Amino acid sequence: MATDPSRTGAPELGRIVIVGASLAGLRAAETLREKGFTGELTIVGEEDRAPYDRPPLSKQVLLGRVPADALTLPARRPVDARWRLGVRATGVDMAAKQVLLADGERLPFDRVLIATGTRARPWPDPGQAALDGVLALRTAGDAAELAARLDAGPRRVLVIGAGFTGSEIASACRERELPVTVVERGPAPLVGALGGTLGGFASALQRRHGVDLRCGVTVNALRGQGGRFTAAALSDGEELPADIAVIALGAVRNTEWLADSGLAAGPRGLACDAGCRAFDMYGIVTDDVFVAGDVARFPHPLFEYQMLTLEHWGNAIAQAEVAAHNMVSPGPLRRPHLAVPAFWSSQFGLNIKSVGVPTFSDQVVIAQGSLAERRLIAVYGYRGRITAAVSVNRARWLEHYERMIEAAAPFPPPPGVMDPPPAPVPIPSDVPDPKVLSHGPTVALTGHLPDRRLSLVRPG
Repeated sequence: MATDPSRTGAPELGRIVIVGASLAGLRAAETLREKGFTGELTIVGEEDRAPYDRPPLSKQVLLGRVPADALTLPARRPVDARWRLGVRATGVDMAAKQVLLADGERLPFDRVLIATGTRARPWPDPGQAALDGVLALRTAGDAAELAARLDAGPRRVLVIGAGFTGSEIASACRERELPVTVVERGPAPLVGALGGTLGGFASALQRRHGVDLRCGVTVNALRGQGGRFTAAALSDGEELPADIAVIALGAVRNTEWLADSGLAAGPRGLACDAGCRAFDMYGIVTDDVFVAGDVARFPHPLFEYQMLTLEHWGNAIAQAEVAAHNMVSPGPLRRPHLAVPAFWSSQFGLNIKSVGVPTFSDQVVIAQGSLAERRLIAVYGYRGRITAAVSVNRARWLEHYERMIEAAAPFPPPPGVMDPPPAPVPIPSDVPDPKVLSHGPTVALTGHLPDRRLSLVRPG
C-alpha cells in the first residue's frame, strides 16, 4: 500500500524513485507526500549532500556574505525518504522497472521521476581545463573554491562567456574591486537571453562598472606554467595574463546515463508531454517515467507548442509539483505544466527580472522607463502578440505583463500601458543564432522533433 486511493483515486503505488537530489527532486518528494503517497520513496543524488539552493552561488557566496555549505534547502514537510547520496545513476531498465546505480544497486520502481538537471559545460581541452586556476561554477564546492580564490586577491580574473552566470561572476569581481576581463564570442552580454537591445544595455553597464569586456572575441587556448594557469590566447592575437579563468559556457543536460534506456533523451534534454510524462525514443508517451526541472524538454501552447528547456529556479519547482501530482493521480485528475517562464538576476546593482520567453520574439519595445535611467520594462512580441517582458529595477509591473502573455494580448501594448508621450516604436528584438554565442541560453526552443532520428526497417 502506498497511495491512499481515498485521497487520489490513483492505483496503488508501492515504490517511487526520484533521480536527482535537487530543488526539483525535493519539491517533488514533498508534493508526493502531500498528495497521499505513503509508499517507499528513494531519492538518488550524485553529490554527497542534501539538496541546496543554487542561485546564491554566483551572488552571495562569491561576495562572502553566505558560506557555500549554508544553502541547504528547507523542507516544507518531512518526506520520509531513503536518501542515496554520493552515488550516480547509470541507467534505467524499462523492462525490469529498475534504476541502476554506479555501486551496483538496482532500485525497483513503480514510477520514477528524472530530475538530474544540468552541469557546467567544460572547457573543451581537458589538459588546459586541468590547469590550477581554471574553474567552473555550478556546485557548492565550485562556489566555495572560487570564493576562496577571490579572497586571495588575484591580479586579474578572466571570465569566458557573458551569459547570466558569467555576468554575475563579473559583477561579484567588480564589487570586490578585482580586475576582471569578460570574453564573449557573441556581440554582447546576455544577448542570447534578452536580444540585442538589452544586450547593448548590458555591455554599457559592465563597462561603466569597470569590466574589461571583449565581445566578438574567443579564447583559443589557456596557457600555463608549472601546471598553473597564467594567460589566455585570444582570437585577436592578444595574450591576456590572468590568475583565474572561470569557464561560463552554459550548461550540459545530464542525460548521458539514459542513453540505453529507450527514452527520448539527448543533448537537448529528456522530452516529455505537458503532463511531465517522458516520451520513449519512438515518440510514445510513457506512464511510469516522469521528468522535471532543467533536464526536461516540454511543449508549451503559449510558444506554438515548441519544445522548451528552461534553466529557471521557479520552473523547477512548478514542474516538479505538476509531475508529482500526476504520478499519483488518475488520468482525469492530471494537470498540465503551463506556467509562464520567469527568472531573475542581480548584477552591477540592478535587478533584472523576466516573464515569458524573450528569445521567442521578432520585435521589442521599451514600454516603460528608459535605457538611460536604467529603470525600464522591455516588452517582446512575436507575430503581433506579446510573448515576454523584462524589467530592470521595475518588477512590480511584471504580473500585469504575465497576464497579457497568458491572454496572447496584441503587440505592441496599448498606449495606456506604456509611458506617455509618445509611444515608443517597436524595433527588431535582434535575437542571435545560439551558435554565435560563447554562453548557452537559459531558455532554449528546440522544435518538435525527438532527439533521436530512427531508421525504419520494413520486414521483407
